[in-house]
Amino acid sequence: MADYRLSPEMAVFIEKTQRFSSVDSSLAASRQAYNAMCHAFTPPRPPGLSVADFTMAGVPVRRYLPPVPPPAKGWPALLYMHGGGWVVGGLDSHDFICAELAMTLGVLVIAIDYRLAPEHPFPAAFDDCLAVWRALWSGEGTFNLDRERLLVIGDSAGGNLAAALCLALRDAGERLPLAQVLIYPGLGGSAELSSRRQCANAPLLSSSEVDDYLGLYLSGPVGPSPYAMPLLAGDFDHLPPALIAVAEHDPLRDDGVEYARALQQAGGHAELYYGTGLVHGCLRGHGQVPEVDRLYEKLLAWLQPFLTAGR
Repeated sequence: MADYRLSPEMAVFIEKTQRFSSVDSSLAASRQAYNAMCHAFTPPRPPGLSVADFTMAGVPVRRYLPPVPPPAKGWPALLYMHGGGWVVGGLDSHDFICAELAMTLGVLVIAIDYRLAPEHPFPAAFDDCLAVWRALWSGEGTFNLDRERLLVIGDSAGGNLAAALCLALRDAGERLPLAQVLIYPGLGGSAELSSRRQCANAPLLSSSEVDDYLGLYLSGPVGPSPYAMPLLAGDFDHLPPALIAVAEHDPLRDDGVEYARALQQAGGHAELYYGTGLVHGCLRGHGQVPEVDRLYEKLLAWLQPFLTAGR
């Protein structure tokens, strides 16, 4: 970590995270270590939050409802896609942020437990997210949803899936999310991007690990496409407004920078949040690392107008 400018609080967060690293490189051991790490950083859920697990379009999901009456037009909603390199993670790994978003913003949050690679390579995770979106839009579920205020959000691999979902819906001529929020997303950027070299051995995610995860995701018979690697898209017109938050010390940093630039050059609205001092996977440092708290403040402030307009 000596090559990276880290606050003392971030250094402590990284050290705590790395305690869960496993000497066993097997997939089962990696998933077990990741789940244990996530559990260690997951606080108790806020009192009053209603949480339920069920399926939509055959895909496991988790619903978060805050203890407030729904707006007259129904619940504004965030569709959350978790990170983990398409290989690890699930409903429990990102329970902490889904609960935070639901309670702080007073909105419905739906988290997707999409299928993981390499057992289920691309396009399985993408197909699951698209299926849940379409089920929500068609009115599946017992909650009163305001479909005019349905947004997508994801971190890391989940940011990839959120961006891919927007591209696919646009290409199919279907209704788009009101906005997209991508947190340190992996978008299939070139291995020649500066951040790949500058952050080759960054704490918590290295450039070689980026390649390994993508290789597992693309290990099936379906080749790369913009729905697997959104930066391959030749057309970035008519996509939803975007907030792209990147971490300074992250080999995926320039993926987000390039995507924001592509949206802006196509005439869209894209705001880039450059997280100085941040590392990949730092969302779990909320309440422990000041620069992570500033990232949360930005996310919440950016989302609020989309979710409260017309309430």
